[in-house]
Amino acid sequence: MKALLLIDLQNDFLPGGTLAVPRGDEVLAPANELQLGFDLIVATQDWHPTNHVSFAANHPGKQPGDVIELDGLRQVLWPVHCVAETFGAELAANLNTKRIARVFRKGTDPSTDSYSGFFDNVHHRGTGLAEYLRERNATEVHVLGLATEYCVKCTALDARRLGLRTFLAVGACRGVERTAGDVAAAIAEMRQAGVEVVDGW
Repeated sequence: MKALLLIDLQNDFLPGGTLAVPRGDEVLAPANELQLGFDLIVATQDWHPTNHVSFAANHPGKQPGDVIELDGLRQVLWPVHCVAETFGAELAANLNTKRIARVFRKGTDPSTDSYSGFFDNVHHRGTGLAEYLRERNATEVHVLGLATEYCVKCTALDARRLGLRTFLAVGACRGVERTAGDVAAAIAEMRQAGVEVVDGW
C-alpha cells in the first residue's frame, strides 16, 4: 500500500496568510491531481494553542525570524500562525479534501514545536500517523506540501527512519527560503537519507 501525505496545506501558509510561503498556492493544483493515483491519502495540520513556544509574540523582545535554543535544538521563532479553530489553521479551500482519509494535527503542545507529521521535534510524542500507516499496511509514502525545508523535510526524514520507502514530489512543494540555498540543502539532506526525489509532480 502506498500513501500520499499532504503536508500543512493551510490558509496561513498561503499568500495572504500570517506565515505565507512564497508561491505556496502553486502546490494546490498538483496536490489535487496527485490524489487520483492513491487509495490512501492523509493530511497534516498545524494546530497551535495561542501560547505556543514557536510564536515570537510569546517571547518578549524577540521578533519573527529570531532563533533561540529549545530542548537542545535551534528553534526559529515565527509569526502567530495556524492557531487552533481559526481560519488560518483551516485546510485551503481549493484543496480537494473529499478523499482525505484522516487529518493528523501537530504542534498542539504549547512547549514543543512539531514540524514532522509523525513526531514532535524532540521525538517525545507521536501524532499517531506512524501507527495509522502501519495498520493499513502502507510501506511507501509520497510527500508534498509546505514548507520544503521544515515540515516537508522533517516528515520525509521521519518516514525514512520508520522504514518507509519515501518519495518527495518536489514540484508540489514550496519553501520559505529564509536564507538562500535552504531549500536546495533540505533536498540534498533528504536524498542523503534515502528519500527518492521525483521531478515534476
